[in-house]
Amino acid sequence: MKNYTITVNGTAYDVVVEEKEGGAAPSIQQTVTQTAAKPQPQGSAGGVKVTASVPGKVFKVEVRAGQTVRAGDTIVILESMKMEIPVVAPKDGTVASVDVTVGDTVENGDTLASMD
Repeated sequence: MKNYTITVNGTAYDVVVEEKEGGAAPSIQQTVTQTAAKPQPQGSAGGVKVTASVPGKVFKVEVRAGQTVRAGDTIVILESMKMEIPVVAPKDGTVASVDVTVGDTVENGDTLASMD
């Protein structure tokens, strides 16, 4: 078994990969544990930025400013390479602003919304 740390959208995950005999492709255990979260700014209005993880087009905006959301709730759905990709809240909080509208083109890292 080999241990790896993989970072996805600023969140680090510990992953254990088991190599199978006979040169078969490795399998990843079903348990992937979150080990660290990207540090988030504190104390400023809209201090947490929700950003695009891929370039694409804004397909749907699921929230409005002032709405309370929980970590993992969908904020925006992007369309990229004919796939719908949800962008989720990184933590519990309140949406301070929504900075895009349906049809906008965004690049990787562009701010889609901000949260308190």
